[in-house]
Amino acid sequence: MASGATAAPERRVCSFEPSVWGDFFIHHNPEPLQISEKCMRVKADKLKEDIHKLLKTSKGSVVEKMTLLDALQHLGIDHLFQEQINTVIDEIHKSEFNSDCLYEVALHFRLLREHGCWVSPDIFNQFQGKDGSFNMDTITSEPRGLLCLYNAAYLAIHGEPELDNAICFARQHLESMRGSLKYPLSEQVKRNLEIPLPRTLNRIDAPYYIAEYKHDQACNPSVLELAKLDFNLLQCLHQRELKAFCRWGNDLYEDVGLSYSRNRIVECYFWSYTVHYEQHYGHARLILAKLFALSSLLDDTFDMHATLEEGRKLNEAIQKWDDSAITLLPEYLKRYYVKLMKTFSEFENELKQDRKYRIVHCRKAFQTLCKHYQQESEWFHSSHIPSFEDHVKCSVISAGTPSLVIGSLVGMGDEATDEAFKWALGYPDIVKACGEVTRFMDDLAAFKHGKNKLDVASSLESYINQHHVTSEVAIAVLEIFVEEAWKTTNRARFDDRRALLPFVNRVANLTKSMTMLFRDKGDLYTFSRGNKDRIQRHFIDPLQL
Repeated sequence: MASGATAAPERRVCSFEPSVWGDFFIHHNPEPLQISEKCMRVKADKLKEDIHKLLKTSKGSVVEKMTLLDALQHLGIDHLFQEQINTVIDEIHKSEFNSDCLYEVALHFRLLREHGCWVSPDIFNQFQGKDGSFNMDTITSEPRGLLCLYNAAYLAIHGEPELDNAICFARQHLESMRGSLKYPLSEQVKRNLEIPLPRTLNRIDAPYYIAEYKHDQACNPSVLELAKLDFNLLQCLHQRELKAFCRWGNDLYEDVGLSYSRNRIVECYFWSYTVHYEQHYGHARLILAKLFALSSLLDDTFDMHATLEEGRKLNEAIQKWDDSAITLLPEYLKRYYVKLMKTFSEFENELKQDRKYRIVHCRKAFQTLCKHYQQESEWFHSSHIPSFEDHVKCSVISAGTPSLVIGSLVGMGDEATDEAFKWALGYPDIVKACGEVTRFMDDLAAFKHGKNKLDVASSLESYINQHHVTSEVAIAVLEIFVEEAWKTTNRARFDDRRALLPFVNRVANLTKSMTMLFRDKGDLYTFSRGNKDRIQRHFIDPLQL
């Protein structure tokens, strides 16, 4: 190098797989449906009226009511009847319930806990001996009840070891009988052994249950028909949104020119869809999807490309949040900064006057995310492995979910009150738990696939370094932490049920999406080919009516 020349900054180099979708959804023109969208809507409205009446006037037993509610949830149409469902849940909770049927008792326990009503695990004592072990003779001959017990027990909170034991007992016996079960129970057992029901997203699993429901003894043909119509109607809406969103995404990547980043526009929309799939949350869905995309670009910049000094300047500019701060940035980051500022301005312009304050909260959350990305960058560039406690304190924020929780509220309607924002901004335990599930599952997946050497030490590596244990021990510890975080999530449903449960459920949806994203220690965002079939099922293939 010539005397006096300035050394080029050390640049990390990494390449990601290109998008598996390309421009598919921009050019995709769905095949005509069996009946027009207008006719489907007319039929669906009539069926909704019939089921509204059924829920309102039902004089059936508690078991009949529970069976109907469970079907509505499984089929992904409970969102159409939320007020009536809340009323029926209250009635069930207040009603006397006695049953010696494991399936009915477990269903009662699960439905009430899912809806924020406390039920003691003592309800299962009748199926246990004096030593607390389950009675094998009476239970193992009832696989449907055993599956229901298994799923119900995953709604455990801290300090309920009897439910942990129930999970182990049920799993062991369900696995041993899998080969002898008949369809559709065999498929339900297979799915729930992979991801238990309380950690699945109703909308994502709905196509499976719609196909299986006609085999259920309690099948209500009107409910089944409505489920198919609602799925297809929402799919039509999502196809139109996704077409427009992919155009926005193409403009985004062209405008910012960050070729080192992951192009996962379709996956960003799908991820947002797992939190908000309902028709009336279209605005919330699109804002959240755009936040996913902007956060992903920022993450890849800090993790895979920016030098230490460039990262510091980017963080400084984002903390200033002013057009004049663009002068701080290297040329290749200026267009990202302009796009970021412009997108947030568009968010604000789209909101009603009395909702514009939400953007301030959203911006602050994004700034906090950036600050924690920068902290990780400082650790990486100094080859520092922080203590496990310091790592987690930072990395549950850099996991992105706490800021995305705030973002998920921005486009919602009047139900996203000041109280809801204060709750989310207060970093409640369920938001922290969402970050923990995301961080630990992400790090477990990265370890399985071989962590990128250009990235900061993971929480797993920090634990190994601090406690001088093997990777097997550290993996087991992180898996326990994931389970503890889920118990925190379950506990949050009992906090101010009326006011906060809808928002608790949105955070829970985000947490559930992580279980899907990082299933079997994979990473279906970075390695998105593994998610292609699921995306096709929801955004391309209609259900046969």
